[in-house]
Amino acid sequence: MRPAPTILHLDMDAFFAAAEQAAKPSLRGKPVVVGGIGARGVVSTASYEARVFGVRSAMPTAQARRLCPNAAYLSPRFTLYRQVSEVVMELLHALSPLVEPLSLDEAFVDLEAGGVPAETATVRAVGEQLRRDIRSATGLTGSVGLAGAKMLAKIASEAAKPDGLVVIEPGTERELLGPMTVRTLPGVGPATAETLRRAGIHTVAETAEAGEAELVRLLGKAHGTGLYAMALGQDDRPVVAERDAKSISVEDTFEVDLTDRTRVRSEVLRLADRCVQRLRAAGRSGRTVVIKVRNYDFSTLTRSETLRGPTDDPAVIREAAARLLETVDTTGGVRLLGVGVSGLADFTQEDLFAQLATEREAEEAATAAAAAAEQATGGTEQHEAEEERPRRWHPGLDVVHDEYGAGWVQGSGVGRVTVRFETPWSAPGRVRTFAVEDPALRPGEPLPLVGGAPADGQSSEPAILPKFLSPEPGGTGSEVGEEISRR
Repeated sequence: MRPAPTILHLDMDAFFAAAEQAAKPSLRGKPVVVGGIGARGVVSTASYEARVFGVRSAMPTAQARRLCPNAAYLSPRFTLYRQVSEVVMELLHALSPLVEPLSLDEAFVDLEAGGVPAETATVRAVGEQLRRDIRSATGLTGSVGLAGAKMLAKIASEAAKPDGLVVIEPGTERELLGPMTVRTLPGVGPATAETLRRAGIHTVAETAEAGEAELVRLLGKAHGTGLYAMALGQDDRPVVAERDAKSISVEDTFEVDLTDRTRVRSEVLRLADRCVQRLRAAGRSGRTVVIKVRNYDFSTLTRSETLRGPTDDPAVIREAAARLLETVDTTGGVRLLGVGVSGLADFTQEDLFAQLATEREAEEAATAAAAAAEQATGGTEQHEAEEERPRRWHPGLDVVHDEYGAGWVQGSGVGRVTVRFETPWSAPGRVRTFAVEDPALRPGEPLPLVGGAPADGQSSEPAILPKFLSPEPGGTGSEVGEEISRR
């Protein structure tokens, strides 16, 4: 335990939803829910406006829609979130060399290692300046907790939400923690909380009063001893700059159970490719390939295969994933598939590539023959055009129109896609509706939330003036009200 609150915990406020509100002026101040939008989707983040209605992270999207039917339900845009996260992490690294990221929007910082004087007034000033810098650089807000231990700093940042700062002075820990629920302590999940509840332990103060021996009896030596120390406000865990990932994986949940074996296999191969992309982006390779299959009845199976050495070769990982799939019965229907790689390393074992030589040659020959046949029938250009277009126009997707500039998808269906044309620096824009195959409409890249200039071909002005700026009926310009163009 430190004698001064020099451990900082930053947690961005409703990060994904706040980023969407910053990017879409028409959604500011309104309920926004980011996550899976299908029948089996799960809420990733809800804005504070949506939380008023009871919407929470990890809640099924279907339940969220019942609680808050008028919210904007958007698919995640991880490209944007990573860009913003990189900016925030750079600001944290400017404070100290010891930064421990927990996720895209959350991190611990050891201010003492950055040379910040161990004085409450000084660290408070650093925290306040950090909040101002984050708002200036990203347009978003973050909450800051400062304490002498990681656990307490995280509790402080939670108490500071939204957009605040809380300092826990060393020596006040037990007084602060006492009335809090035992679930506040790290490592106390539903099962542990239930065990403690049956023993009559509900709060942190009651946990401390129970004593170490009783907690060890209830929970075992390691867990009981650690929990007793936490209940006393003692946490000597250091801020660790490098948190080495143990595995890299991707998974998808399907709106309708997959029963076609060919479709299941193609989805596994697609997931394997996505996993390799993440693997390479992290500069890693892996030795063990794992697949995850969740059946129609929610039973979940995993299968793994360890290769001769680490690799990031997509063909090797695809073949291993397909081979593992052959050991799983999917005839009853599959609701979720995942592919992962563990046993990570910073190098690749080149001789692994030889194990697929024969299969690769056959596959390449088949691909070349198919391409030649397609070109002979004049279908290549059409195929390429289809590849460029997304399979679905997901709500929240960035798009660009040749005439109207940058915007985002509000919704789609029955062969139509509705787009609101606005940018982070514009007034709220109007909507237009197009045919889904409109050649003038294409996917776009996320625009910067602050201080950005539009990319080539992406107008920074709203496509149509908002109602309060539109001319009166009969005047020049757009007609008051929502204008729809049919193409």
